[in-house]
Amino acid sequence: MKTVVVTDVPRADPSSIDALRSHGVATVHEAIGRTGLVGASLRPIQEGIRIAGSAVTVLCWPGDNLMIHAAVEQCREGDVLVVTTASPSLDGSFGELFATALQHRGVRGLVTTGGVRDVADLRAMGFPVWSAAVNAQGTVKATAGSVNVPITVGGTVVRPGDIIVADDDGVLCVPRLEAQTAREAADARVMKEAESRAAYLEGELSLDRNRLRSVLEDLGVRYVSAAEYGGSEYGDAEYGADHGRG
Repeated sequence: MKTVVVTDVPRADPSSIDALRSHGVATVHEAIGRTGLVGASLRPIQEGIRIAGSAVTVLCWPGDNLMIHAAVEQCREGDVLVVTTASPSLDGSFGELFATALQHRGVRGLVTTGGVRDVADLRAMGFPVWSAAVNAQGTVKATAGSVNVPITVGGTVVRPGDIIVADDDGVLCVPRLEAQTAREAADARVMKEAESRAAYLEGELSLDRNRLRSVLEDLGVRYVSAAEYGGSEYGDAEYGADHGRG
């Protein structure tokens, strides 16, 4: 494992970061071809908060948070700290003191494959966290790792300076060099969804708006009456047997 601290990494354009934050994880994920999610194992410790920022990446040794200490110095206003370990570890490597230092520097939040502690304090101070665990187990500061190198989070490669979008739906990574393309795609999707929303409020069905009736037909789905399918009552023996209840 490389043991380096890379300084002065490039960040994405702030306007693109803010635009992607306004759209949120689900919309941007769909817009960029359903890529970039870090997986369902990382969950927010808070509700109703959405952030986006440039990734400062940290690779730690399991049970050791030395490199998080080193990473604080590399953080700028608008960044998101992204931490993982060389092998799986759910120890509580991050707490209120780290959050205090990062909040002072304008860091927008933490994403970690490990555990966090001091959760009540983190919520009270309004420092957003997405983690794999809440765990009071502490860590040591004894083993070298790296800061601002590519890391893998939930199967997704996160490079320093990539855009992290995080909200109640999870965490998404947008490559820095694709920020403008992602922004344009997300803008277009929002417009399309607005048109669909208006149509649904007028009573149009998604089956028709998305031209899905032909898909059902091609897949062999038939429309039949209740009488044709299982008799005059859904509670009869034949219907129950068909549905695993008889």
